[in-house]
Amino acid sequence: MTKLGEFREYEITRKSGFLADYDALSIELPTELAPVVKMAMSLPELLLTGNVQKYLDSMPYIDLGKFCQTASDAQVRMAMVHYTFLLQSYIWGGAQPHSRLPKCVAKPTHQLSLRTGQPPILTYSNYVLDNWSKIDPQGPIDMSNIRMIQPFLGGQDEAWFVLIHVAIEAAAGHMLNQIPSIMRASKEQDDGKLHTSLSEVCIAWERINTIFGRMPERCDPYVYFHRVRPWIHGFKDNPALPNGVKYEGVQRYAGQAQLFRGQTGSQSSIVPTMDALLKVNHAADPLRAYLDELHIYRPPAHRRFIEDVHASSNLRQLIIETDEPLLKSVYNECLEKLAAFRTKHLEYAASYINKQGVGVTGNSNDVGTGGTPFMRYLKKHRDEVNKNLL
Repeated sequence: MTKLGEFREYEITRKSGFLADYDALSIELPTELAPVVKMAMSLPELLLTGNVQKYLDSMPYIDLGKFCQTASDAQVRMAMVHYTFLLQSYIWGGAQPHSRLPKCVAKPTHQLSLRTGQPPILTYSNYVLDNWSKIDPQGPIDMSNIRMIQPFLGGQDEAWFVLIHVAIEAAAGHMLNQIPSIMRASKEQDDGKLHTSLSEVCIAWERINTIFGRMPERCDPYVYFHRVRPWIHGFKDNPALPNGVKYEGVQRYAGQAQLFRGQTGSQSSIVPTMDALLKVNHAADPLRAYLDELHIYRPPAHRRFIEDVHASSNLRQLIIETDEPLLKSVYNECLEKLAAFRTKHLEYAASYINKQGVGVTGNSNDVGTGGTPFMRYLKKHRDEVNKNLL
């Protein structure tokens, strides 16, 4: 059985879970990147012109080879945030989607992606995990004390959408903290400690579901669909870009268009970690293949954590074998709260996307930002959790 490592090996902290463990706003990038940062932070103005490609075409090309070798992880990740926002803006910022990226955006983004170990497109980690800061450095990571750093159009609805996810990730830290103790208690067959730890997981899910329930407070469904969502699409399985996007200047691609999936909350590592811990089974079908494909969009350290939790956990089998009523009850409660989260996600998908009309080119109300028939997939996710109740 695989032994679970220390949290630091997986770039996880007990206070903030999968979130960046540094103040992203304080990260200083080299002066040579100043034009890039300035351009990225000007996107709210540039996107309104409808000519953002013209401005990005004039941006200087910066070879990041040396930077990627010598910069800190925090600097690389912050640079990736800015470049991937520029990349998305170039593709989706005109009257029609662009199927080519200029070298000044494409090659640096690809260089950064080789260092981060993730595809060269906006991912959940760029959009959420590395794109926030606390207002009061001594305060909590919750909706009263966090801000979004890099925007597209900017405004309350966009920031609220991102920051709800930041707050959820922070709240999940308490849940992740229980996993080592669950592993130890399972190995020692200590029913008391196991019950206590699983109860704490349930408490964390309560907090997460409460935070998730606040989405409509300051993120309006119409505004989300028309002004937030258009910028986070990918191009794999997106009918607006059926042949993908060419990354100019990237020799590895040899002029061939690439197909990458868009940013989606399904790239968060929280739910896959819980699936791995609780041993939730997903049927071997196109949905399962999609979930497996999304795995490469996560930071490599987080991928290893999910894999190690899955390989280490014998929780479900232990509870089945011991047939202890209290353990079975708290295990089922964990599953029910996971299902509740997925149900809320399904409800939001209906109100924020599916009911918002037919959309425009590249922003369909039938296809998710990750390129899937999301309503059917989300429902299947939820139903498969319920099928695992003991």
